[in-house]
Amino acid sequence: MRRQLNDGGLRACMLVRDLHTRDELSIDPDTQLPSASLVKIPLAIATAERIRRGELDGAALLDVRPGRITTPGPTGLSRFRHPSRVAVDDLIYLSTCVSDGTAADVLFDLTPPAQVAGILQELGIHGITVRHGMHELSDTPVERFDADQAHLAHALAIEAGTSGRGHRVPQLDTTRANTGSARSYADLLQALWTPSKIHPEVAERVRGLMAHNVLRHRLAPDFSTDAATWSSKTGTLLNLRHEIGVVGHSDGQNFAVAVLTESLVPAGTQPGADALMAQVARRLRDHLRQL
Repeated sequence: MRRQLNDGGLRACMLVRDLHTRDELSIDPDTQLPSASLVKIPLAIATAERIRRGELDGAALLDVRPGRITTPGPTGLSRFRHPSRVAVDDLIYLSTCVSDGTAADVLFDLTPPAQVAGILQELGIHGITVRHGMHELSDTPVERFDADQAHLAHALAIEAGTSGRGHRVPQLDTTRANTGSARSYADLLQALWTPSKIHPEVAERVRGLMAHNVLRHRLAPDFSTDAATWSSKTGTLLNLRHEIGVVGHSDGQNFAVAVLTESLVPAGTQPGADALMAQVARRLRDHLRQL
């Protein structure tokens, strides 16, 4: 599997875990990588937990004006052209299910990164750092090049790292970025799907959000069937392609799948890489299911 990934131009960190037996198979599961939009799951947990505690009102309406939150992106409020008023509960939906960076930054205004990190620690979720909001992810080299030169930004992302996982691009520097590993994100999924310090009401809510994730081009084709459900969240930044999720089978088996990858190919659109990471993750799950 390592050779297959390498031949396809991917460095991958993967972990697949049976959530009942906790048996697992993995490839480099403890390597820390920038989280990209995966951080929106910790944000959803922290926001839902604060609503449960009565610190936030999910029905509270917030005004979002174009230009106030300057987080460009392809979905949701990021594409709105006029002022809008959105409830906190609906901002959680937009941030998680359509990966709306503007909605996420409005939520980070309510619960800053350091507070999100603190709530994770309170809930027994370790190994995931939350240092900044989403706006920082919209100021990378790819935004500074013309569209026909985007490959240069990807080449820089691939080549400008250090052996200690520092990087000339701040968003890819693991000492400055939001980070996590395949293991830490699998642990987060374990905490959401099985009894943990996360309140059952919060866990159920976040599971429901992940079940309605609309970005399903990466791992979903290999895990969604008539006899299985796939609940997930993707993360994409420069040469990073991530997805974490849980596949629930009709026989009651549930498997956490955490796949964090770095592409070694200087190109933004790589459907083959998405398909490859899904195929390898599926092989790990299939092998684990037969044990």
